Amino acid sequence: MDNKQLVMKAGSELFIDRDLGAVDRWWAADYRQHSAMAADGPEALRGLVAGLPEGFRFEPARMLADGDLVAVHCVYHGFGPDPLVAFDLFRVADGRIAEHWDALQPAVASTASGRSQIDGPAEVTAPEQTEASRAVVVGFVETVLKGGQVDRITEFISTEQYDQHNPGVADGLDGLRAALKSWGEQGITMQYDTLHRSVAEGEFVLTQSEGRLGGKPTAFYDLFRVDGGKIVEHWDVVADIPESLPHGNGLF
Repeated sequence: MDNKQLVMKAGSELFIDRDLGAVDRWWAADYRQHSAMAADGPEALRGLVAGLPEGFRFEPARMLADGDLVAVHCVYHGFGPDPLVAFDLFRVADGRIAEHWDALQPAVASTASGRSQIDGPAEVTAPEQTEASRAVVVGFVETVLKGGQVDRITEFISTEQYDQHNPGVADGLDGLRAALKSWGEQGITMQYDTLHRSVAEGEFVLTQSEGRLGGKPTAFYDLFRVDGGKIVEHWDVVADIPESLPHGNGLF
């Protein structure tokens, strides 16, 4: 069983079947939590699952595996009145889930591009380009999102295709420029300060970053698809960083 299969089996047994014994089978005894929704350890995980409503379910859209990390892009139903789009990141060690990070935001019915927050290509078709894809995406985050060198954006993003899944941004570079201009006019600033992790498989790369949006501490989870050496598609989850967490591990 590979790490993707392990994460999906563990999640299905625990969250869908509500088999609390799955915690003992699939989670490490020293399970380390970074989510804002649960404390450290297996017992806190059991408590979280025991408190879920009857209709709770999740819909995985795509998965990436990179070394000991597995990233899942999905939609949760039942955490609240509205569906939540999420990225979950797991670290697997010795056949068990040892660590977890996540970010969630409400799903919206209508987006600027007409695309949903999760639709689009899902299968890895070019595993041989993993490191090349990572280099393009990390270069974009470090140079443009962190470094502010917006004039270099076409070094990283295709001028011919840029399919957008952020709810407030239309397709293409023109759509991105229009959104940035609108946010600037509203006094909404966006700053990426730290790139914590990248998870790459084939043409897909997920980055986990920390910064500020509108002056508020923010977690940025960005998923990019690379084709022909350029970024051609983007999904994201943007979430406020809470002032306090139910553990001492930080959000990252």
